Amino acid sequence: QVQLVESGGGLVQPGGSLRLSCAASGFTLDNYDIGWFRAAPGKEREGVSYISSLDGRTYYSDSAKGRFTISKDNAKNTVYLQLNSLKPEDTAVYYCATRSSSYYFAAWTVVWEYDYWGQGTQVTVSS
Repeated sequence: QVQLVESGGGLVQPGGSLRLSCAASGFTLDNYDIGWFRAAPGKEREGVSYISSLDGRTYYSDSAKGRFTISKDNAKNTVYLQLNSLKPEDTAVYYCATRSSSYYFAAWTVVWEYDYWGQGTQVTVSS
């Protein structure tokens, strides 16, 4: 059974940090590109970061650049998203998702490019 489970969310003050985890079971992450998305109340799901299984290249949204870092531990079959310098506008449910390996990197933010999604983990940035 294919499953993605996110964890690591929580309540943090502005300027704080969190590390989100996306643990996969039932398949090997080696064979899939992974995207992190987030959905704030009343807003559409947006792509935050992406890591390619083909060459390890990474992508970030403009809001994430310089603050968030995506990484992967193949031995643990887990992808991470390190969130630093958090702002109140980063408050959202964060999801990880799998995408078949692709060189069409321009589509990494397109939701329907992804096949499997986790249940999400809540990140709340507030003082």
